[in-house]
Amino acid sequence: MRNPWSAFIALAVFSVCCEASDVTKRVSVSRVPGSGSVVKAQAGADGTIHLLLDSDDGPRYVQSQDGGATFTTPIAIVDAATQKPGLKFSVWDMAVGKDGRVHVAMGNNAWKLKLPEDQWAFYYATLPPGAKAFSPVRNLNRKSSEGFALAADDRGDVTACFLSGKLYAMVSHDRGETFSASTEPNAAADPCNCCTSAAAYGPDGRAALLYREETGNERDMYVVLWDQQSEGKPLKKRVSETPWKIDACPMTYFSINRTATGYVAAWPTKGQIYFARLDKDGALLPPGEIKTPGTAGMRTGISAVSAADGTTLVAWKNQTKDSLRWQLYDPKGNPQGEPGTTKSTGSGAAAVALSDGRFVVFP
Repeated sequence: MRNPWSAFIALAVFSVCCEASDVTKRVSVSRVPGSGSVVKAQAGADGTIHLLLDSDDGPRYVQSQDGGATFTTPIAIVDAATQKPGLKFSVWDMAVGKDGRVHVAMGNNAWKLKLPEDQWAFYYATLPPGAKAFSPVRNLNRKSSEGFALAADDRGDVTACFLSGKLYAMVSHDRGETFSASTEPNAAADPCNCCTSAAAYGPDGRAALLYREETGNERDMYVVLWDQQSEGKPLKKRVSETPWKIDACPMTYFSINRTATGYVAAWPTKGQIYFARLDKDGALLPPGEIKTPGTAGMRTGISAVSAADGTTLVAWKNQTKDSLRWQLYDPKGNPQGEPGTTKSTGSGAAAVALSDGRFVVFP
């Protein structure tokens, strides 16, 4: 006699297999040829994938116009005139703005060489559309600082963030040609100086600055939402829900990126990686903070990117920095399939969401 449940069981197994297969097909791994390690990836409005690399020969940039299948020849970011004996630059962040212009944030080892403190600074270079070389490197803030981050929008605005006892920002409204003087978007922000900052422009044009607080040794994650077209005080909101009280800076990295309705942010708390989707006002969307299977070490990369349908990929570099791992989540925050992993070098966690809903990770 035929089991009356057999058809149901077969359908259920088929559905689960199809779901696993769909998840597998939705995420692909793309390796950039050469010895450089990928620090940041971002997809432009035209679908071009922009990649920021650290290499033995210094910071490099490549791009792909076919979803990560092939890449252009690497371009040096630091110009020859800026290179000095013993001076080494490292990349912190990248943002792609109006007309595909690329903006890069860098630091260097000037502190190690005991150079003047005004050289322990935020260094910036830009690649105009169609250009074959980056602009000469500029020292933006001329002060001891770190935790560099960039955001750029399609209006030509660029925000450069950094930590120097407080959370500071410099703003350009002409695609990075000129920047304002350093300012504190919200003077109540009291950041962990050995962590970092992260920045993104939201769908309503406001800039979101993500950072970790240190007040009272309560190392919670906050976002400052800044309407740069208004003189109103930028909002400051807590986004992490799991408390972390520790009498030391944990030296962590994190990320925030724009979505169709707000932002998606990812960060570590007590070594565990969490992420959350935020509305345009920085409020947590249901189900709130989501715990991932990822764990983080000191200054290991984390990235979270969302597709147009709300599906989110969270990628992280493991504690030993020898592999890149990721987990896919549906629009409600439920994990989809098993975590992925691949061998990787460096400390960066780079991923992009393509316009067709697929994701690409770059180990």
